[in-house]
Amino acid sequence: MSKLNKDVLFLILEELQDDSKFLFSCLMVNRLWCETTIPVLWRKPWCYSINYRNKNSLYLIITSYLSDNIKEFLTKKGIKVLNKPLAFDYLSFCRSIDIKILDDIISIGSSSEYNRFIIQEEIYGFLIKKCPEIKYLNIRGTYELVYLPEAMIHLESLCELTCDTSIDSRYFYRISHICQQTQRIIIINNNFKVNDGTIKLIEYQKNLKYFEWVDDYNFDDYYDSYYVPYDMEDPYTEIFDLLEKHANTLNHFEISLHYFDKYDYTFLEYTLLELHNLKVINIYSPLLFFNDDYCNEKLEIAAYHNLEILKIESMDIYQVTCIVKNSFYLRELLINEYYVDYDIDVSLNFIRTICENCFLIEYLTIPVFPLLESHFIEFEKLLNKCQKLRSLHFRGIHYEKERELEYGEYLSNVLIREASTNLRDVGFSSDIKFSLKDLETFFEKWKGRPAISIYMNNNYFYQDDSYKKLISKYKTEGVIKYINV
Repeated sequence: MSKLNKDVLFLILEELQDDSKFLFSCLMVNRLWCETTIPVLWRKPWCYSINYRNKNSLYLIITSYLSDNIKEFLTKKGIKVLNKPLAFDYLSFCRSIDIKILDDIISIGSSSEYNRFIIQEEIYGFLIKKCPEIKYLNIRGTYELVYLPEAMIHLESLCELTCDTSIDSRYFYRISHICQQTQRIIIINNNFKVNDGTIKLIEYQKNLKYFEWVDDYNFDDYYDSYYVPYDMEDPYTEIFDLLEKHANTLNHFEISLHYFDKYDYTFLEYTLLELHNLKVINIYSPLLFFNDDYCNEKLEIAAYHNLEILKIESMDIYQVTCIVKNSFYLRELLINEYYVDYDIDVSLNFIRTICENCFLIEYLTIPVFPLLESHFIEFEKLLNKCQKLRSLHFRGIHYEKERELEYGEYLSNVLIREASTNLRDVGFSSDIKFSLKDLETFFEKWKGRPAISIYMNNNYFYQDDSYKKLISKYKTEGVIKYINV
């Protein structure tokens, strides 16, 4: 085997991800393919969902760059390193540094903290020199990379930064002065104290487009994770207020908050009202209600013209309608739990708004609406106009008990008659049930369309043998792709 192919085998032996099997096998064919593909693979080699602690191939490639005296020092201690030169200068293609993953890879060689420190000093030193520019940086680890002399030059063009709030504020101060054109910032919040460094980081940015915040607290020392710890400071308000200053550039807003009893979450509502250029809103928060008059007035005149994706854990149906009423590019509307005050006009207006404005919608969750002719008419219009719709899920509102089978009868007919052939995925809440006859009619008439996946929230209702035989039959015939019964 050629020396080139031996180098490539370091990557192939422990495939970085299943989807890349074919790509890696292609590398064995000839040098041209290798020269084309290796720079792509090594641009972000730390981005795969794998256990890097087991990747000996990557460890050997990285340690091959160590100086001869360090290699000799480690070899004498019984630590394996690669002494043969490589056919490719892999790290010269790299535009990404992930401190935590690199620390995991380094730990393969030795369990000694001192030995790992020696390797870290060398590897991060030549890595920051070899990379012409660092585009992606994850500083969640043990090594303070930004204090290296070359960091000022090589991190200037940073595009994406991932960090956490447990990192020393002074570390953020330095990054804030070096990296002011960062477009994507992901903050993992794991600190009960305010980190002034993260505030400065957001304040100094000039072209922020993507912001993600994830609460990831450790509650081992606390009795109840739902009550505010006695020593907790407000980690949200100041940094979220600063986001409003980036309203002209920010287009992706992704938030996952932990719920604390009696904690004030209005900062989220006020921020969202100001971010008018968003394309993506993805919020996991137990509380998102615009309860005061000021917020409601602003929400009614809000215009998210560029919005493409709206994902929120729970929200009032009227407020969802206000957000999407001018969103002509909306492709995904996924609300896990709708709240409604049982005003039938509110749910009717919601359906009408989707029908009149969201022709491009592909993924939609919709509250169960009343069994009224006005709602039937608008819902059928929606199905007829939204021809790109691929996934439709109903969320329970509990309008009318004891009429679940009527819903099933109506929907089995209307979906066949009006739904686009693009529809492949349907979910029904516990407010909707299908009789055996209606379900059979639905499957029989679905023949000739792409196979459908169905999700039943009350799947216990379909557990008797008659339903099971029916479902098995249409699975065999290729009508059903998946059903959770």
